[in-house]
Amino acid sequence: MNARAGTTTPTRHLARVAVPVAVLALSGCARGAPSALDPAGSGAGRVAGLWWVLFWLSMAVFAEVMVVLAWALVFRRRPGAKVRHGQPLRFVTVAGAGVPLVILVTVYALGLRDLAALGDGPGPRATTVEVTGHKWWWEVRVAGVAGATANELHIPVGEKVRIRLRTADVLHSFWVPQLMPKTDLIAGEVRETWLHAERAGSYRGQCAEYCGTQHAHMAFLVVAEPRRDFDAWVTRLGAPAAAPRTDAQRRGREAFVQGTCAGCHAIRGTGADGRVGPDLSDVGSRWSIGAGAVPNDGGHLGGWIANSQTVKPGNYMPPQPVDAQRLPDLIAYLRSLS
Repeated sequence: MNARAGTTTPTRHLARVAVPVAVLALSGCARGAPSALDPAGSGAGRVAGLWWVLFWLSMAVFAEVMVVLAWALVFRRRPGAKVRHGQPLRFVTVAGAGVPLVILVTVYALGLRDLAALGDGPGPRATTVEVTGHKWWWEVRVAGVAGATANELHIPVGEKVRIRLRTADVLHSFWVPQLMPKTDLIAGEVRETWLHAERAGSYRGQCAEYCGTQHAHMAFLVVAEPRRDFDAWVTRLGAPAAAPRTDAQRRGREAFVQGTCAGCHAIRGTGADGRVGPDLSDVGSRWSIGAGAVPNDGGHLGGWIANSQTVKPGNYMPPQPVDAQRLPDLIAYLRSLS
């Protein structure tokens, strides 16, 4: 029994290690996941280019080592083979110091070039978007516009947009892998970065610094669109929210304004002017609920209103005492806001 256990235990240990490693490796290849190696902007393109340089240099060094190793193994097996000392000092100097020095200097120079390019931000007349990190969502405002939105920002395609970053609480990190490297949000400081998209599309961003229990559900979306569509979005951002069009939506607005929701949330053009949670003036058109926690549909929205702690435990929104008969009207109203 002991001998058998002794032979199977290493296999079991190997399986315990190999299976999680394989799962993690495959999860990194999930379809649709944003990748810094699929750049859609000039900033991310710099990072991806340097990564590929390092990758191919590493592959070349690895291939060279394997060729030398194979040659040594074959040479040693030849009958009468003798090891020649030759000039080991020259070999070590060239292969062990000279070649690595050239590689390191080249990579360092490329890195300085890319850092300089990343520091070349937009001009003084560029569009400025102000982003504030909260636990656990993103507040988005356009400079000079009174309105706000959450977890979604729009930029004009083909233009550099200045992003001013603040944190309302702990350390966060703003990262859009396909557009730009990450930038930390530090308490008491206003940090700046910029975004530039070469093609229209939606690009997922993520908080890249652990900020608490719901760090994984602190995502956002960057929508790159033509300038006319961006200007229309900015106009909607500063305008009052859409008015109710049905009786159910009107009852839902009344329930929102007269209930506890208005104490924390704002809807432009109504009496709701709360500043604790996200502005909900365009909540019906947002890509998700809870900064990427669940899809934005009627069922998930109802569950979030009733008890968001079952969806995103630890967030600051307590369960809401909404009457079951009024909940469908409230959902209908919020879904109409876009």
